[in-house]
Amino acid sequence: MIKLAFLSIDMRLPLKFGAETISSLRVCHVELQAYGATGYGETPLSAAWGWPSSTLSHAFREERMCAFCEFLAERFQMPASEDPMQWGWSYLNGTLESLRQQFNARHHLDMPYLAALIAYASFDIAVHDAFARSLHLPVYQTYNRSFLQQDLSFFFQDDDFRGKYPGDFFVKTVPSSLPVWHLVGGKDLLDNRQTPQAIQDGYPVSLEEWLSRDGLRFLKIKLTGNDAQWDYERLVAVGRLALEHGVEGLSADFNCMVRQPAYVNEVLDSLKTNEPAIYAMLLYVEQPFPSDLDRFPVDVHSCAIRKPIFLDESAHDWRRVEQGYRLGWNGVALKTCKSQTGALLSGCWAKAHGMSLMVQDLTNPRLAMMPHALLAAHFGTIKGIECNAAQFYPDASLSFEKRHPGLYERRNGCIRLNFLDAPGFGYSSDDVSEVNQEK
Repeated sequence: MIKLAFLSIDMRLPLKFGAETISSLRVCHVELQAYGATGYGETPLSAAWGWPSSTLSHAFREERMCAFCEFLAERFQMPASEDPMQWGWSYLNGTLESLRQQFNARHHLDMPYLAALIAYASFDIAVHDAFARSLHLPVYQTYNRSFLQQDLSFFFQDDDFRGKYPGDFFVKTVPSSLPVWHLVGGKDLLDNRQTPQAIQDGYPVSLEEWLSRDGLRFLKIKLTGNDAQWDYERLVAVGRLALEHGVEGLSADFNCMVRQPAYVNEVLDSLKTNEPAIYAMLLYVEQPFPSDLDRFPVDVHSCAIRKPIFLDESAHDWRRVEQGYRLGWNGVALKTCKSQTGALLSGCWAKAHGMSLMVQDLTNPRLAMMPHALLAAHFGTIKGIECNAAQFYPDASLSFEKRHPGLYERRNGCIRLNFLDAPGFGYSSDDVSEVNQEK
């Protein structure tokens, strides 16, 4: 049995995704019975990120993603004898794509695979949660030969992975806290000298205020990808403020809008020449080029020799990671919104091939935050984890923060994980009860 709900959340500030700005979103909540236990999963249905469009409204795309969640729930086949990795692998290797095509044909749509994957992710997370809960174990203690029926050679069809399981690629010591990355949107105010926005809700508005309040040490900077001068000047403006506040690292996100490596190289080279201190702080560049690697097989070696360049939207699964690796990408941004199964397989393949990892946010609030944080804590990343729900809708997680202090409210530049030993993904009974009351 599956219980499905959609939770609407209003943003306190607009969030810019590429050419689109959004002010609200819906979170998909899934509750299901599997392996004799109840599992839970939540994922923000980010239509702006997973289904960019210049012709279809955000509201329409979001509504269609909700409808696809319902379509999935009606046709969902619970695991029988398969463990979550085998079961999830089967969905990701045919079932999900078949259902997407059926849905598109029925509704005369062209919903992309990434949007379908985001809609599916809550189901996948819930299955992994139920499996671990049935064993009374934290979910990351189940990814080994004691509980999984197949080693990684089965999934990758590669003898180099024979006898290896996801747990073999986790860090030896799991940290109880993680440095946090703050997102600097294209519309965000940088300091209090700029015209203040008409919002007074007790939370910071400018980047300068956030830096002071949360002790931030890492900043992800959203860029246009189609205006090199604006992108360069934005990097400089944010970088100079970062230097003033003791920030340790920056990243640049071009939102898939760039078409030629020369664009990225020009921005990076200008920064290196004119602002060497800011250039030194730049730890990686995120997905400058279109996400469809088949249509846009951009060779990124020239960019990667300057700074690590990370796949994000392109990294649908480990095969796309492999494809990107051949084109010169040397890092991968993992996301639980692309399914727990997929994140594990992509992370293992990338680590085995010497690629750097980052765990990126999809503005995860509430229950969605916990699998997100656990993924980063167990795989290890280039530095910490991106968490920006505290910026855009902090009130959505206020009661969860009371039960998990320091997880949703960033303190001294970090989040804390005080649920590492809890069964499944660590949701408490009160977390689940609150969600059930809201549905």
